[in-house]
Amino acid sequence: MIYSLRGKLILKELGFAVIECDGVGYGFRTSYNTLSKLGEIGSEVMAYTHLSVREDSVELFGFADMKELNCFRMLVSVSGVGPKAAVSILSDMSPEQFALTVASGDSKSITRTKGIGTKTAQRIVLELKDKISADSFGTSEMSGTSGLSAVSASGTSSVGEALEALMVLGYSQSEAAPVLRKLDPALDTQELIKAALKALS
Repeated sequence: MIYSLRGKLILKELGFAVIECDGVGYGFRTSYNTLSKLGEIGSEVMAYTHLSVREDSVELFGFADMKELNCFRMLVSVSGVGPKAAVSILSDMSPEQFALTVASGDSKSITRTKGIGTKTAQRIVLELKDKISADSFGTSEMSGTSGLSAVSASGTSSVGEALEALMVLGYSQSEAAPVLRKLDPALDTQELIKAALKALS
């Protein structure tokens, strides 16, 4: 597995970049968001990667940070969503926007990406929300109550949505819930996510 690349950026074009590491150029497909963060040609850069192996192809995908990589991996885990479709979605929205979209059940926003139809968008929201619920809220760490219920009980629905969004980004219940409990529950979901991400980083 190629976990990450660090080296000199020698090529950057639409949806594709090459990083040279010790004389070897590694090409990878990527989103517009990552391309905008990589910097100028010739600069020292780093990308977190995912190697996609299929019967007819082997492709490397790279992202500027782990949040975007986590979103990419969640997307390709959805039935019918391939790596290229996942990259297209992440080119149209940031990891934070994607997490909020899934957490709030807003499948319509995903259909704004070219090539993503209504049924696919609905399946993305449905499968990811179900996966988060099963993996993260199935076993409680908070006195027999799910993390979502425990956090939301003393706050608003925006707190619960923020917790779901953070878990879409790859944070565990035990990491995200204590941070959210310290924030002002009167904040809206987007503000809670931004504040929590700042604290978690």
